[in-house]
Amino acid sequence: MDEYSRFVDWDKMDSSLQSQDAKELTCLELPELKQLARQGYWAKNHSLRAKVYHKLISNIPCRTVTPDANVYQDIVVKIIGKRSSSSLALPEFVDDSLVPTYCLNAEGIGAVRKIILCIANQFPDISFCPALPSVVALLLHYSKDEAECFGQVCRILACNDPSKRLIDQTFLAFESSCMTFGDLANKYCQAAHKLMVAVSEDVLEVYSDWQRWLFRELPMVYIARVFDVFLVEGYKVLYRVALALLKFFHKVRAGQPMKSDSIQQDIRVFVRDIAKSVPPEKLLEKAFAIRLFSRKEIQLLQMANEKALQQKGITVKQKSVASPRRQNVHLAVHAENFKSEIVSVKEMRDIWSWIPERFALCQPLLLFTTSQHGYSLSRFYSHSEGHEPTLLLIKTTAKEVCGAYLSTDWSKRRQGGSTLSFFGTGECFVFRLKPEVERYEWVIIKHPELAKPGSETENHTSPSSSTLASSSAPSYSSDHLSPFLSARHFKLPSKTASMFMAGSSECIIIGGGDGQALYLDADLNHGRTSHCSTFNNQPLCSETFQISLLEVWGFLDTMNA
Repeated sequence: MDEYSRFVDWDKMDSSLQSQDAKELTCLELPELKQLARQGYWAKNHSLRAKVYHKLISNIPCRTVTPDANVYQDIVVKIIGKRSSSSLALPEFVDDSLVPTYCLNAEGIGAVRKIILCIANQFPDISFCPALPSVVALLLHYSKDEAECFGQVCRILACNDPSKRLIDQTFLAFESSCMTFGDLANKYCQAAHKLMVAVSEDVLEVYSDWQRWLFRELPMVYIARVFDVFLVEGYKVLYRVALALLKFFHKVRAGQPMKSDSIQQDIRVFVRDIAKSVPPEKLLEKAFAIRLFSRKEIQLLQMANEKALQQKGITVKQKSVASPRRQNVHLAVHAENFKSEIVSVKEMRDIWSWIPERFALCQPLLLFTTSQHGYSLSRFYSHSEGHEPTLLLIKTTAKEVCGAYLSTDWSKRRQGGSTLSFFGTGECFVFRLKPEVERYEWVIIKHPELAKPGSETENHTSPSSSTLASSSAPSYSSDHLSPFLSARHFKLPSKTASMFMAGSSECIIIGGGDGQALYLDADLNHGRTSHCSTFNNQPLCSETFQISLLEVWGFLDTMNA
């Protein structure tokens, strides 16, 4: 019997994995490891995968004092005693009902519970870690004994590399990762996100399942392939695979009636039965075909969401807190409290589904409207300043409706002195609602090949009616946590990138994405749009237009109000 087969029920596993020959892995260089992991090189042999896991995990940088196999042997009897494994109650930070068995035998199923309890004893700071049972159960397949599995899981939990995120261990980290996944789904799975918005009671509740899709519902052969790459490339792999699952769900189920009363349950069933429609290779291929931003950008997004939750009273010390779920977009804009002369409640809810998750927790607050405050640009600024972010809505005399989500306070317009300068972040976007609904994001998000690494330089430029762009972005202070913010990380080609926001006493310029841009004159009576046909053929509205109504909306934090 293979030395790594003690806990495996081979009647449930592919027994050929025991006998297939595979070369030993000698190279530990990251580029080659990434390629081999994605190709499933060590998935072909059970023993080889076990040895590779041992090498990869032993290379994880950890705290100086990290529990190991010897610690397990010292504490397991004291903690477990003579109690039956099946009677062991698991710690509060995991869901006792979601402990996977995968393809473990009876001894392995009991060992999972024992190992989790010993981990809880050694890691008192863990307050919320729903992925832990799955990680333990998976690694037990590739461990010689319980002690070795315990030591490997401890190294993953004790990783102290600030640039390397592995497993969420607090409610704050988990909840912010769910919001981050929602932001990513909004940007990279727009068709699926639109479906979630249309059919779900609570979009964030659906996205809060994203780790469950991976660490509970995915069959053993799939999660093992994901884990192969995760150990090499880190946390971003989990986001990629979950986004791929969402894309496949939408593709397979689009146009079909729901199989249950809950889209959340439908996705779980789809993932559980994914072998019927998508092989592991196709899942990983789809995952790595998604053009995500860098790990650094995802980290900034995670930090921004954590900061938003902390400001709402969610701390890492809280162990049992009802999640401050954002109300679904169908509920976030309350009909009784919302009144706009430009958009309906339904249209505002659609816009709300596009904004970053951390602000979707808030309610819309009317700051400025031309019907009450007139068409003065100075009054526009005085009512809008001090609010970040804001939402601009415009209705033309031709009954066209367009607008923009603006990430940065309009007071930043003065940072360039008397010179018109661009500011804002990559979270800005422009959109139109009539005659057709369309959202246009920052051009670099959809076309990252246009971004060139470069140094930060000053960004001062004059407006142009046809090309509203600049050569680079202004720098921001380090505490300005707006993800995809990082215009400053790129040296942008002047004729292909829009630089979001600019304002002076003479005009307002809002450069969206995909080449779309808005220009409003000083009296807020007239405007014009420009767009780049390279990326689209539909302008926001008429090339020149007259404004019938203009509104600016802020975001009211009802939790802290």
